[in-house]
Amino acid sequence: MKDVVVIGVAGGTGSGKSTLVKRLQEAFKNDDVATICHDFYYKAHPELTYEERTKLNYDHPDAFDTWLMVEHIKALKEGKDVECPTYSFVEHNRADETLPIKPSKVIIVDGILIFENEELRNIMDIKVFVDTDADVRLARRILRDVRERGRSMESVISQYTTTVKPMHEQFVEPSKRYADVIIPEGGFNSVAVSMLIQNIRSIVDK
Repeated sequence: MKDVVVIGVAGGTGSGKSTLVKRLQEAFKNDDVATICHDFYYKAHPELTYEERTKLNYDHPDAFDTWLMVEHIKALKEGKDVECPTYSFVEHNRADETLPIKPSKVIIVDGILIFENEELRNIMDIKVFVDTDADVRLARRILRDVRERGRSMESVISQYTTTVKPMHEQFVEPSKRYADVIIPEGGFNSVAVSMLIQNIRSIVDK
């Protein structure tokens, strides 16, 4: 396929990335938008017990099969279907099911660490970083993990202080320098989102 636009949306946990991605999906739904989430590419660990898996550092770049994600995006750009892996945050392991993704003119890549990997960010045409205060991000993460992922508040806070916050400071925040656009509050920033959509639309319509 020619003229495929790859849009990367990065930012810390709870920053508003998902809301921004939804806004972009809605804006370009007539263009058959494909969305690939880095979270789906967490490495499988069938050799570990559940308790052992809960202790892994899921916020380090090595936790992901990023090379597989790169290959899948390249395949989509070439007009090929891919089978995206899926991940169970309840079981802390890769699920058996896969998600079929078809080629499209707009590919949205979503994840906290997608700008950290040079090969991955080099295949993106537009790189957007969602910048949100740490206290807001923590509050959103607690609500999400307790409601949607069956976690206790104590476990969420423990994970945040031991791995999420240190890895954010080491990998996520520094990757902001690679962004073409920085949007405070992500999808909740209506003015910035509208300007981004207009910019992408001008590229898609060429």
